Amino acid sequence: MEKKQRIVIALGGNALGNTLPEQMTAVKITAKAIVDLIEEGCEVVVVHGNGPQVGMINNAMAALSREDPNQPNTPLSVCVAMSQAYIGYDLQNALREELLNRDIDNIPVTTMITQMRVDLDDPAFQNPSKPIGHFMTEEQARIAEEKYGYIMKEDSGRGWRRVVASPKPAQIIELGAIRSLVDEGQLVIACGGGGIPVTLKGNHLKGASAVIDKDFASCLLAEELDADYLIILTAVEKVAINFGKPDEKWLDSITPDEAKQYMEEGHFAPGSMLPKVQAAVKFAESKPGRKALITLLEKAKDGIQGKTGTKIQKA
Repeated sequence: MEKKQRIVIALGGNALGNTLPEQMTAVKITAKAIVDLIEEGCEVVVVHGNGPQVGMINNAMAALSREDPNQPNTPLSVCVAMSQAYIGYDLQNALREELLNRDIDNIPVTTMITQMRVDLDDPAFQNPSKPIGHFMTEEQARIAEEKYGYIMKEDSGRGWRRVVASPKPAQIIELGAIRSLVDEGQLVIACGGGGIPVTLKGNHLKGASAVIDKDFASCLLAEELDADYLIILTAVEKVAINFGKPDEKWLDSITPDEAKQYMEEGHFAPGSMLPKVQAAVKFAESKPGRKALITLLEKAKDGIQGKTGTKIQKA
């Protein structure tokens, strides 16, 4: 029997929507694209972002603490955990329904609440830059700094927002459980939102005020699971250089070295495409034969078949 290709998929925000109703609709479309890959004979592991969702939860918890003085502020790590469970709940139900609609009844779907160890000496903790939560006036920002110890920064004239560190993922705490489920043939949703950020002291895991990039988390998970493919799904069909300019060029297939050159030349925006390309390069270089693909959600099947997307692979 031919070995199935093992694929780790990193779902972008457009795969989940921005509100509860949007998410209910979006996950049905997302489930169809994922099950398409399963019907192609692939073994799939799913990682998702949580930007709008964790912001919504953080805002709700902050409002609760303002209304009730006895209610302590909810740590960001707990908000990430909540987002993992809530997104996983919708996603795994949509995947289960889509599998059964196609008469596939032998693949259980599981969401793994996943912690991700980060290092306290990661440089990101010295320069928190990832905005989270709602905009505030300067007066509200000062109160948040004093009351909760938040780091607040002014955001392009739109108001003040809390900023947190975005450290690199160092260790997937639940990796053994994830690997066991995947090896048993289950469809696993893991490392949601990049994972719950934790630091390790002795045997104790402590939540950190941070957010982890889901593309880097997906890369680490793909390496640890010895995946064949890392697929990063985003809002464009292919990666481009000179994006939005007259000499814009869409890329079909590039090597890690070519990708690094394009990164050095500043072709990819730091807040959007750059981390995706960085994660794709890291995975492609991690072991001979490994491939990364960046494309649209609905083009994932075509991408695996070599029809579209940007493939990054060593020559």
